[in-house]
Amino acid sequence: MSSMTAATRLPRLYLSPPHMSGREQQYVQQVFDSNWIAPLGPQVDAFEAEFAAAVGARHALALSSGTAALHLALIHLGVGPGDEVLVSTLTFSASANPVVYLGARPVFIDSEHTSWNLDPALVVETIERKARGGRLPKAVIPVHLYGQSADLDPILEVCGRYEIPVIEDAAEALGATYQGRSPGTLGQAGIYSFNGNKIITTSGGGMLVSADGELIAHARKLAQQARDPAPHYQHSEIGYNYRLSNVLAGIGRGQLEILAERVRRKQEIFAAYRQLLGDLPGIAFMPEAPWGRSTRWLTVITVDPAQFGATREDIRLALEAENIESRPLWKPMHLQPVFQGCEVVGGSVAEALFRDGLCLPSGTAMTESDIERVADVLRTMGRR
Repeated sequence: MSSMTAATRLPRLYLSPPHMSGREQQYVQQVFDSNWIAPLGPQVDAFEAEFAAAVGARHALALSSGTAALHLALIHLGVGPGDEVLVSTLTFSASANPVVYLGARPVFIDSEHTSWNLDPALVVETIERKARGGRLPKAVIPVHLYGQSADLDPILEVCGRYEIPVIEDAAEALGATYQGRSPGTLGQAGIYSFNGNKIITTSGGGMLVSADGELIAHARKLAQQARDPAPHYQHSEIGYNYRLSNVLAGIGRGQLEILAERVRRKQEIFAAYRQLLGDLPGIAFMPEAPWGRSTRWLTVITVDPAQFGATREDIRLALEAENIESRPLWKPMHLQPVFQGCEVVGGSVAEALFRDGLCLPSGTAMTESDIERVADVLRTMGRR
């Protein structure tokens, strides 16, 4: 396939761009009509209630990002200097950064092959080893990658036995299921992201959910600069400016209404890619674990260069030459310069996935011809 000239260059295909439905505008218009532009307000209240109902959570708190939600949950659970927190190594750095904000140290745990998520056997092994040493982790953060839940039951069992709280990072897994329930609602707290590339977006934002009303109440206070109930400004603890704006909450309400449609389209895109590429030697797709439904937030493949005849980086560059964005899987945290020196348990599974894995364009506004355009690049390479 020859590269296109500038004159014939097709529009860029992005990995997972925002996709508005039009329903968002009615809620945003209500914000403007009421002049309730500042953070907090009726759209925020409604978004929290509707989101909690959608995922089956008892309480929800709308925030400026998923990172902020994770930070506040860790604060409430008492994570501080010198503590250790177990975190998936195959993830984005936002899953681990809040641990470091608090002076604690992440302990990175490898993935398993069934879902590519946190390996429960390694979690059990690590916790029991730490228990024998008299120093239990302060928390465990399983990350639900690429629209699929980690295997939570064994993680929750061992953490319950040792009274270690679990904070689920479900930033990429809204709309997925685990044993019929929503990932993010099974631990002490769960966090979601509404960043522009997520399955629904508020342009930027996140949600903290929990069955623990005290946790949400404390996080709500911290998110508003930890103001004490007084007619003047008084503060008994350090706070943060983490609330979601009333405008963005209006966007979120409109997006939430079409969540099921977005999940269905993500799964259709995955099925189309699998039909077009599934017969290529050396190309495999992220498996769907038997314990739940994956949203297929991103369609992710692995590439065996010996069978396919090219590496995942060769494919990425070929796609880029055709104005198509693709991206390697998350570089494991234990390989990141900023986390050098942190303990890692295993690591070879995550390293292999990073080496061979590639995320294909998966935006829900993609057409069938867009998907074929991507697949054509791979099929042409595969025939060489």
